[in-house]
Amino acid sequence: MAWFLSEPVDVPAHNAAVAAVWAAYHAGTPTRVPVSVSGSVRNYIQNPALNRRGYTFRDFFESAEAQIWCQLEYQHWCRHHLLCDREMGVPEAGWALAVDFQNSLDAAWFGCPLQYRGNAVPDTVEILRTDKGRLYEMDCPDPLSGGIMARAVEFFEYMAERCPNLEFHGRPVRPPVALPGEGCDGPLSAAYKLRGAAEICLDMLADPQYYHDLMGFVTDALIRRMRALREWRWARVPGCADRGSYRQPGFSFADDAIVLLSLEQYREFVFPYHQRLVEAFSDGGPTSVHLCGDAARFFRFLRDHLRVRRFDTGFPIDLGAVRAELGPDVEICGGPPVPVVQAGPVARIRSEVQRVCASGVMAGGRFVLIAANNLAPCTPVEHIAALYAAAQQFGRYPVRAGVRKRPARPGGAAC
Repeated sequence: MAWFLSEPVDVPAHNAAVAAVWAAYHAGTPTRVPVSVSGSVRNYIQNPALNRRGYTFRDFFESAEAQIWCQLEYQHWCRHHLLCDREMGVPEAGWALAVDFQNSLDAAWFGCPLQYRGNAVPDTVEILRTDKGRLYEMDCPDPLSGGIMARAVEFFEYMAERCPNLEFHGRPVRPPVALPGEGCDGPLSAAYKLRGAAEICLDMLADPQYYHDLMGFVTDALIRRMRALREWRWARVPGCADRGSYRQPGFSFADDAIVLLSLEQYREFVFPYHQRLVEAFSDGGPTSVHLCGDAARFFRFLRDHLRVRRFDTGFPIDLGAVRAELGPDVEICGGPPVPVVQAGPVARIRSEVQRVCASGVMAGGRFVLIAANNLAPCTPVEHIAALYAAAQQFGRYPVRAGVRKRPARPGGAAC
């Protein structure tokens, strides 16, 4: 197993081919299934072969300088060793930084203490697990100084001052253009990180008034923060295309915690809060959603009631059945299971890609093959190369396959 490609990529040829694949896809005349491979910075921090500086997640969360170098070195590795339909090589326009506190941001903003566990991604401690009444003493955190957001502002300003004098592999380093928190991981996901997963599910049934008080508080606070951070960016960054309007096309949201529920429970206990979120930030057009777990039972309802037209799946589902249920016009992002891509062998990865592509999910030309939602650390690069090669072989569309041409979707590359 290797963490680096043995042969260098022909960058100009690769990038030209990738541009053609995405152009055909967005024009509604795809030649083959695009492949998107993404993963968080944990793929750098948790792989000693890449993380030669020895950074830990504590460093990453507590030092802006550590964030800079972890991000730059991870981007460089991805652009030279992770084969998929993404531009490779040193970026002509320079490297881009972001302030990143992973999926701990929402709970930490509400005041949940961070908990470092070895070199795993930090988690948070539920502050309402044993004292549910504390909810009624809580106020909405300040969007710019509440919880972890004061540190986010500090990191943003540090990077803004550091970048004008910084180069990496001969290219400039561009500072962040936004603070984390303009989106969220979902109202239920935030609420259960405050209260506890089992506890909030019991509250739904045994203390529904408390449950709705908690969900109302969380949803109101998240919307307030998301609006305030947009305003902060508009005032600080010139030329923002969305300036002055909270409601924009292509709004995307997530809420992995709904996988704990039945469809009926989702409709009663969570949908009203998702509806409020979408109404606050969507212009009424198509939206997209990310959901981990076996969440397929929610897809049709979300399509019909929240205008979701793109589903980013995080774990294996029956992609052919989902396509048959949703129809040809909904974009679906999915692929082989994470453990298969990580552990292999190559022959099994190829077989899985072939099975997925033959499932019927390609009907309509609105499918993107992904290595789940978040690449597992220490996945060998030859496994990603095998995934990519298999998609190029098994994910081809026949000429004149009846794929209906459609206008390009705003927002760039899918998934």
